[in-house]
Amino acid sequence: MTDYREEIIDISEFQESDYNVLAREFNSHFPKTDAFMTLDKTTLHIMLNQLDIIKYREFLDALNIDPVLTDAAFDVVNRIGSYGLRGSKRHYAGYNAERKVSNRKAKEQDRGKHYYANDNEFSKTNNSLPAEYENRIICADSLGVLKKLPDNCIDIIFTSPPYNFGLEYDTHNDTASWNAYYEMLFGIFKECIRVLKYGGRFVVNVQPLYSDYIPAHHIISNFFIENKMIWKGEILWEKNNYNCKMCSYGSWKSPASPYLKYTWEFVEVYCKGDLKKAGKTADADITAEEFKSWVVAKWSIAPERHMKEFGHPAMFPENLVERVLKLFSFKNDVVLDPFNGAGTTTLVAKKTGRRYLGIDISQEYCDTAEKRIEDSYDPQPSIFDLE
Repeated sequence: MTDYREEIIDISEFQESDYNVLAREFNSHFPKTDAFMTLDKTTLHIMLNQLDIIKYREFLDALNIDPVLTDAAFDVVNRIGSYGLRGSKRHYAGYNAERKVSNRKAKEQDRGKHYYANDNEFSKTNNSLPAEYENRIICADSLGVLKKLPDNCIDIIFTSPPYNFGLEYDTHNDTASWNAYYEMLFGIFKECIRVLKYGGRFVVNVQPLYSDYIPAHHIISNFFIENKMIWKGEILWEKNNYNCKMCSYGSWKSPASPYLKYTWEFVEVYCKGDLKKAGKTADADITAEEFKSWVVAKWSIAPERHMKEFGHPAMFPENLVERVLKLFSFKNDVVLDPFNGAGTTTLVAKKTGRRYLGIDISQEYCDTAEKRIEDSYDPQPSIFDLE
């Protein structure tokens, strides 16, 4: 006998025709031994044994019914995870039953997900970015610009803070003491959290200073947790760069003090107030294949090869930004980079149909960022140009 896990949705607020279509099409699309749906007057019952969550999402997106209903049907299944995987399907019942925890939901509620962030005082009221800041590259100190913005007006922040490693940046004093450096950085990050919308994402690309044994990714993560942000995950950006500048191996052929080499950087992802971000399904521009590939949190992407061309010593590639924006934001969202540098974040934001605000203290970098956006603009020819 097939064992099922039951999830329910209150359908009293939806059109009868919509939930009838959902249940009928689901039961014809998926084998009953995997999952099926039943209806009563006010409730949709989803009986789950095993389900391919990607195919389920694709099935829901193809239905011509209320997207709020399809999102609810997806979320109630997606949020429970599974007891295991077999092939591409999640298993919800009868799989490694000995591993099941009795009274799981109650224990999860008692234990508390992201307990460290639940006593936040974030407002849930989101605001619009003032028009004068939309699609702008601003040459100024980030802290001063951010203080002029209203609360909760940015959808996603993606940045890589200036390395305090002695690289030849244009104006940033990159040999500041570490205490002064983090005081400066976290002052800006606190303003970034303030202007980030409730449910918005804060994504930071960071490389620890291995040579000085300073775990910058942990220091930055501690800051976010102390400021009640929810940890969503960590991505390893594998650069496959084996031609490391550091040629020393520390204590050669000795355990005294070997030096570890790394070919990757970290991408830390945090959320403000809620793990779920508001947005329209129609504004999600990530494909099924991209989604399946990118949720595996190790991204193999070659480093930027044109840094000399743009006059910046530490740029991330467009591919990295594209993945972050398409996986964690919707089209038309507002993207902020408070250390915009040569403008890769703002360029990719424009290319992917998002609005942007880039801030950098270097006029040279801001000019480069503006030019890259201008060069990417490919206007359609007018009818007069075609004559």
